[in-house]
Amino acid sequence: MFVELQGGDIFQLLMWTAVAAVGTAIVWKGSGLLEAASERLSLYYRLPEIVQGAIVVAIGSSFPELATVVVSTLVHGEFELGVAAIVGSALFNIMVIPALSGLVAKEQLATNRDLVYKEAQFYMIAVATLLLTFSFAVIYNPVESAGGELRGELNRGLAFLPLVLYVVYIFVQYQDTMDYQSDAGVSHIRPGREWGKLAAGLALILVGVEGLVRAAVNFGDILGTPSFLWGITIVAAGTSIPDAFVSVRAARNGKGITSTANVLGSNIFDLLCCIPIGVLIAGTAVINYSVAAPMMAVLTLATVILFLMMRTHMILSRAESWILLLIYGIFVAWIAVETFNVTNILVNFPPADAA
Repeated sequence: MFVELQGGDIFQLLMWTAVAAVGTAIVWKGSGLLEAASERLSLYYRLPEIVQGAIVVAIGSSFPELATVVVSTLVHGEFELGVAAIVGSALFNIMVIPALSGLVAKEQLATNRDLVYKEAQFYMIAVATLLLTFSFAVIYNPVESAGGELRGELNRGLAFLPLVLYVVYIFVQYQDTMDYQSDAGVSHIRPGREWGKLAAGLALILVGVEGLVRAAVNFGDILGTPSFLWGITIVAAGTSIPDAFVSVRAARNGKGITSTANVLGSNIFDLLCCIPIGVLIAGTAVINYSVAAPMMAVLTLATVILFLMMRTHMILSRAESWILLLIYGIFVAWIAVETFNVTNILVNFPPADAA
């Protein structure tokens, strides 16, 4: 399915490679502002380390994923592409980011029982809730498909189900802040200035990720690859760069809890908020259940693997980090051969409109 490259195509590839490089630099700068501002704000408001990673930093670094769903739904009418990017981003977060954090940490990446038993398990509930929401769309609002795929219309009423669960998640985190005591001095922190830095960081992240996503889209057009393939891999990885930078920095500075909590909190926000908000804005969106269900199954398996690794001695060792990277590489290779019909393990894959 790849096209033969001409001289002009090579120039276009080089140009968009330069755009991707500039976008990466902008995202790096934005994520630095975001991390510094969130740390000071969390200290000022006396938030526990795990809440800082799971809520403050996670929501901020998930804005690119939210923008992807909204833009793909409203501008391009490709809600399925947005879902592919979200699921791909979640897999990248679960597999690659903890692995990179574990490899750059000066010591082995530490976890704790709150992270394993609250964050990871709540994330599993988030995956199950989103899958149930998709299932209800197919059951109660079925949409006919010429390709024999199971499709359902996701409306605003169903979109509220995941959002309600996220409110519960916020409440659980709020309970932790009530029991937390901090005697750190905060007189030197100017909250208004830090909120301004936070906003500037978010703006830079959005600009940088826009460049990365545009580069990925053009790579797909020039090379003749299906949109679903780069949606679940390249676009997903591009929108996950802020999470990666924030988590890797935290791990390098010895903040393993914040690093991993950011990954899980970001994924919870992606699944429970980004997709439903896209539906609330658009009004309705059609879900291709034949693709969504297998992808959610893969996401569940990846989460279980990370959960078991974090549970062993409450650390993520360097050997386990390399294993996570290997598993993600296998996933990308598998998606590629399925997309190009080299293998046909999954029914109705790739989706008819992505081939």
